[in-house]
Amino acid sequence: MTDIVAVGAYAPRLRVSAEEFREAWGRFHAAGVERKAVPEADEDALTMAHEAATRALDAAGDPDVAFLAFASTTPPLAEEDLTARLGGMLGVPSDATRHVFTGSTRAGTRALFAGLTAGPWNDGVGLVVAADCPRGEPDSAEEHAAGAGAAAFVLADDGPVRILQRAEYADEFPGTRFRRAGDGTVDGLGVTGYDRRAFTETLAGAVEQLDFEGVDAAAVQAPDGKLPYRAAGALGVGADEVRAGTLVHELGDAGAASVPLGLAKALSEGRERILAASFGSGAGADALLVEADEVPTSLALDGEDSVSYAEYLRERGELTSGPPSGGGAYVSVPSWRRTLDQRHRLLAGRCSECGALNFPPEGACSACKSLVEYEEVRLTGEGTVEAATTISQGGAPPEFAEEQARSGDFDVAIVALDGPDGDSASAPAQVTGTDPGTLEIGDRVTTTMRRIYTQEGVTRYGFKIRPIRSDFE
Repeated sequence: MTDIVAVGAYAPRLRVSAEEFREAWGRFHAAGVERKAVPEADEDALTMAHEAATRALDAAGDPDVAFLAFASTTPPLAEEDLTARLGGMLGVPSDATRHVFTGSTRAGTRALFAGLTAGPWNDGVGLVVAADCPRGEPDSAEEHAAGAGAAAFVLADDGPVRILQRAEYADEFPGTRFRRAGDGTVDGLGVTGYDRRAFTETLAGAVEQLDFEGVDAAAVQAPDGKLPYRAAGALGVGADEVRAGTLVHELGDAGAASVPLGLAKALSEGRERILAASFGSGAGADALLVEADEVPTSLALDGEDSVSYAEYLRERGELTSGPPSGGGAYVSVPSWRRTLDQRHRLLAGRCSECGALNFPPEGACSACKSLVEYEEVRLTGEGTVEAATTISQGGAPPEFAEEQARSGDFDVAIVALDGPDGDSASAPAQVTGTDPGTLEIGDRVTTTMRRIYTQEGVTRYGFKIRPIRSDFE
């Protein structure tokens, strides 16, 4: 069995508080959730997975990836192997082994189990990523709790985090939490005693197979901020241990990423012995007993940008009228695919005549005007703002209208993207992760992967820029 050698995690910067829900509905059904993470209009499970995975790989020293697993109950597409897109964004070799896990909040630990038993890889490492942003019907317990986040683990031999034991268990508890085919929201029967019994007994069935006397932290599935504590006694842990391994109070229910996020938090805080116990309705459970030394981590989980309930609904697309009909620049999927080296991997070209960087690497050199074969160069992902402007409603092409209706005004900037040798290449980019009008010439920025727009049902992803902030970088 392989070990964990590095950890990354990410949560969106926006937060909505329980109080906002109480003011809107007169009540709040998610006990113990103080506030929750809200994906921005251009974020989804795939972009959050990229954020967490990039951090994990950076913490591990950017190794080659030979195995990639992606877990989510909310993939942007119900049918498509999203490890192809995620792997392309991360530069994973095309011949790497890939797996997708979905359909259960247990998917994150299922992916981790698969990675831990698939190695070792002589020519690289394993990468397991869980990202989720569940949704429920308005005013339901599931919706009030629904949060977002992602966690990623780099796996290899002889790592600082060792898996001592693992177990799984399943029993029939239909109706505890489910999502019908074609629906975008999770539902439940709302039978409290039945739900609690399914949760506690199934988790206990997995944990009871492990042999341990005590742990420093317990990362337990957290559909709300109360249920993991109710199950603590049956799992042989205390409330303090559960609190040390949960983020539900700050992020909400992160679905398949709930336990991976709790494990990432516990590892980042130096907890030496950790229980990870995940639950998937139906019902099934996974349990892991982890022993850890100091492990490289890169977590971006703080979010201080509060939104109102109305802004929360807008970011989710509940208050928009949909894209306008007709108009806009049509870019076919094959044409878009030809630009993925630039959009996803920041590949520029160095002029063989004068040495200038060109982005994109096509046509005559922007510096010496020579028509040359460019040497492939990967930009670093950071840069400096050279110019910026704000695009207000109606100012963007129609294909951007739906995203703009959700996000509001946004900035576009010309940014000098850093090359590996101290030079740079200028490129236009949308700005995300900050209020419009706040970016200034000379500000340092970093690239991030986000949704650009959707056309013909296919979402175009590409890099945007955001300010370098201490809580994210």
